[in-house]
Amino acid sequence: MSVETELSKEEQVLQMMKKVLTDVAKETFTRPGLKHPLSDSTILGIRDCLSLITARERELAEEQGRPMNQRPRFIDEPQTSVVVSLDSLKSDNKED
Repeated sequence: MSVETELSKEEQVLQMMKKVLTDVAKETFTRPGLKHPLSDSTILGIRDCLSLITARERELAEEQGRPMNQRPRFIDEPQTSVVVSLDSLKSDNKED
């Protein structure tokens, strides 16, 4: 998110809730075959909350005209766009 785009209080709350819920999921990860410390209904509740958070974030972004194409990128993932400096397009020889 760019510096000039300020998040509303609601967006800040949604981001923090999503972070906390995903941290809980990561920290309670259990290897296959072992009993998970959270109940099935709690796990389902976390999934439902994350779905609702994502839906509301999408609604807010659409209302503000922001694209929802932000996603994590791997360092070695190929870039789909190229940034070209406008200064590099200027001619060094000015013949006016």
